[in-house]
Amino acid sequence: MASFKADMHIHTVLSPCGSLEMSPLNIVQSALDAKLDIIAITDHNSTRQVTIVKHVAQKKGLFAIGGAEVNSAEEVHCLALFETDEQLSIFQTFIDKHILKIQNKPDYFGYQVVVDENENITHEEPWLLINALDVGILEIEKLVHSLDGLFIPAHIDRQFNGIISQLGFIPDELKCDALELSPNAKTEYWKDDKRKSNNNIFIRNSDAHTPRDIARQFTIFEMEDISFQSIRKALVSNSLHIH
Repeated sequence: MASFKADMHIHTVLSPCGSLEMSPLNIVQSALDAKLDIIAITDHNSTRQVTIVKHVAQKKGLFAIGGAEVNSAEEVHCLALFETDEQLSIFQTFIDKHILKIQNKPDYFGYQVVVDENENITHEEPWLLINALDVGILEIEKLVHSLDGLFIPAHIDRQFNGIISQLGFIPDELKCDALELSPNAKTEYWKDDKRKSNNNIFIRNSDAHTPRDIARQFTIFEMEDISFQSIRKALVSNSLHIH
């Protein structure tokens, strides 16, 4: 077994609240500077920047996972993480079908652009990505798991867009691979909190929107190697500790 440092909640320039500095190269270099072994790209309601970040990361020897921070109809933020490009494509089609069609206003909300390795803009998302989808959290979770992905409610302790703040509890029928805590959340408190059912697998990530925030919080996974399936096994066995 070896220890691997992971930050699995990172936004790019595509998220309207993300800094324009969050280009693929800047993200990867900041992750390497922080001695991360694993990152996950989780823009709001979009996977379209994942491929280029994974390409840059692979060239630099960094393991990158693709996914999204999806916003359910209940306004609950959840991390959906996937192993393959095919899974990401299916999930993106689902997002495109169900996102509320409200036009983004870049001057107010921020730009939503996809950039290439050289920071050239290749695409701009027209719909405001921080909107909710028109489907509930249970349906989203079932789709993620049908695609063999990982489903992790994000920042469950936050007073807005966390599952506890929005629903008041975590439904027993919701199958979570882990629960994400914000940087200031106390793990022992949440282990004893009855609103979250019996799930005691916690991770902590940076939720970085700027390069300097990457790895400000992270999770250490104890695994034999770095792979999506090894991360899944570590979550099942709780072979991790958070920082």
